Amino acid sequence: MVGEMKEALVARGICPKYPSSPNAVLAQVLIRNDKGGGLDLFWAHPMTIILAKDFYFEAAQSLSLFPEGHKCRRLHGHSFKVTISVRGPVDEATGVFYDHAVISDAMKPILEQIDHTYLNEIPGLENPTIEFISRWLWEKLESKLPGLYEIELHETHGARSIYRGD
Repeated sequence: MVGEMKEALVARGICPKYPSSPNAVLAQVLIRNDKGGGLDLFWAHPMTIILAKDFYFEAAQSLSLFPEGHKCRRLHGHSFKVTISVRGPVDEATGVFYDHAVISDAMKPILEQIDHTYLNEIPGLENPTIEFISRWLWEKLESKLPGLYEIELHETHGARSIYRGD
């Protein structure tokens, strides 16, 4: 029956044959139309949101693969800021997509591992550029945070990397 109703709505020009968005779904919601009070199905676009949570850590590093004389070859440290973003649909009943505590719980052991350390000594971070740290964080979080969308890592106020898992 839903298929027949959809085809009738498409034929009458009330809704498109194919949704304009790949995320669009045919909602099983009935609304009153303005042509006599009947009920029709309509295309609904679920609300998709990106939630982000910031974390901070202090760490030292040396980038030995940089050219001789480059300041980053020397031992130095940063006050890092990392923003973890998740993306997905908002539950229309609750108005919530994600509990921020889930992100905090996933980050807690990672921050304990990297805060106030020499990053070069951590397995997988022997060359701790912000690019490689971002990928390392992604690999640690991917299985713990469904909908992981983006990791933004600031090493200074003006320098950052953004990684989306590819």
